[in-house]
Amino acid sequence: MDPAALREFIGRHRRLFVLTGAGCSTDSGIPDYRDADGGWKRTQPVTWQAFTAELATRQRYWARSLLGWPRFGHAQPNATHRALVRLEARGQLQVLLTQNVDRLHQAAGSRAVIDLHGRMDQVRCLGCEARLPREQFQQALLAANPGWERLVATPAPDGDADLEGIDFTGFQVPACAACGGMLKPDVVFFGESVPRPRVEAAHAHLQQADAVLVVGSSLMVYSGFRFVRTAVQAGLPVAALNLGRTRADGLLSLKVDAACAPALEFLLD
Repeated sequence: MDPAALREFIGRHRRLFVLTGAGCSTDSGIPDYRDADGGWKRTQPVTWQAFTAELATRQRYWARSLLGWPRFGHAQPNATHRALVRLEARGQLQVLLTQNVDRLHQAAGSRAVIDLHGRMDQVRCLGCEARLPREQFQQALLAANPGWERLVATPAPDGDADLEGIDFTGFQVPACAACGGMLKPDVVFFGESVPRPRVEAAHAHLQQADAVLVVGSSLMVYSGFRFVRTAVQAGLPVAALNLGRTRADGLLSLKVDAACAPALEFLLD
């Protein structure tokens, strides 16, 4: 770790395009996905295709979510989130583009945020596009499935929970109260495209930036990596703060292999 080099990189740029990932939220009790080599620590997340095509997949997903949501939904921002709020307050932030869906940047006080992959605190109807708070849907899940909340499960990323050896066929998944349509977390699943306006907004900010700072992301998912690749092609310097390898290691101007909070602590001084 070279905190002096990171501090110097941040200090000499006034319009930072900050891209954040799961490493920002691990200190808030939300597990991440990848190991130090960028490989999966666990089974890959559910895909859009499986969720929309198979009732069994939706039953398993929502049963696990019922158990994982209370911890995820009540997670609190940590020092990394607060450090990035401070960076914005210093006037050095062009935008904060996050791959996380936990809304902890906003909870900490960040304002110039784009949720690249959506937000887990909201549920969307695929039929009529109605939205409702995830906490409200939690109550519907509990009412339809009494007793499930007493099962023991291990927290997993993105409001999920590891629940093995369970028969999910009796789990009831409520439909949209407005139209009877299929409900889905308002997040981008694997196999699903990020909405184009969101991508275009991020690229517009990138064009105004003078550098890119990656915080807590391995960049293994293309939806985030593409912004680093575009920045390098435009001649912008890119620094990454992440424990372990990133997909962009060969493109970086600076790599700091360290936990996020200690490395950014100087912003809170």
